[in-house]
Amino acid sequence: MKKGFGLAAVLVIGFMLAACGNESANGDMTVVTIGVVGAVQDQWAAVNAQLYDEGIQVDLVFLNEWTMPNPALNDGELDLNAFQNRVFLENAMHTNGYELAIVGETFIAPQNIFNGRADIPADHTRTSLVDEVEDGFLVGIPNDLTNGGRALKLLEAAGLIDIDPEVGFLATEADIINFHVDIEIRAVEANTLPTLLPDFDIAVINNPQAMIHGLSANNESIFREDALNIEVAPNLINLIVARAGEENNPIFQRILEAYQTQAVIDVFENEFDGAFVPAW
Repeated sequence: MKKGFGLAAVLVIGFMLAACGNESANGDMTVVTIGVVGAVQDQWAAVNAQLYDEGIQVDLVFLNEWTMPNPALNDGELDLNAFQNRVFLENAMHTNGYELAIVGETFIAPQNIFNGRADIPADHTRTSLVDEVEDGFLVGIPNDLTNGGRALKLLEAAGLIDIDPEVGFLATEADIINFHVDIEIRAVEANTLPTLLPDFDIAVINNPQAMIHGLSANNESIFREDALNIEVAPNLINLIVARAGEENNPIFQRILEAYQTQAVIDVFENEFDGAFVPAW
């Protein structure tokens, strides 16, 4: 496992236990650096609590942008990363030639539609937004290909648009074949959508970003993705990823085992307000 890495100037290390560095009070620890995006990472404390007596410690490396963890991992500056789903990973490998592999699955983070200026109450029994959304509404979505395409599919599920069925979850606005409501769609950086929400009538926001900014998926969203029941759900499960050839490393597999436990489910259920759904 790595003891340090060259991106220190732009990365922030998060130690999830009181012990810091590569030593603990009980002797040498095997430290595994995992690149993550977003501040909502409390589940890793439950993982570390299980691994401590085995001499394994996860140190989180917090990165600002979704474009950063894969090149950092590919270049050997991280041991693992844990921030992306299969669609994002496969697109990144195809586009950039990264040699990465899946260690295992973690959770699905359903996307939700939130109010901006629109007066639409939260009601998760509704199956469409056609009666609530008006012509001229400005709709915000993420501007990256995978999250933006997924957001367009959510707008389709809400009855607002139709997407070319051949495109799937990598749709762009050019793939919209019908508008059921005359909305204007504007794509911006995903992590800016919560703060820009007042500038939109409604916006599709990824749950981690929503939670960081105090938006409740359970109590405030007006339409949510039924992530576990859609036809491509396996492609939307978030992953722990290693460099190709290292995915079966016994320590990495032990971290996965510690993640896929009731202790982590308890964190999801008690602390994350419906933002994450266990998917292993």
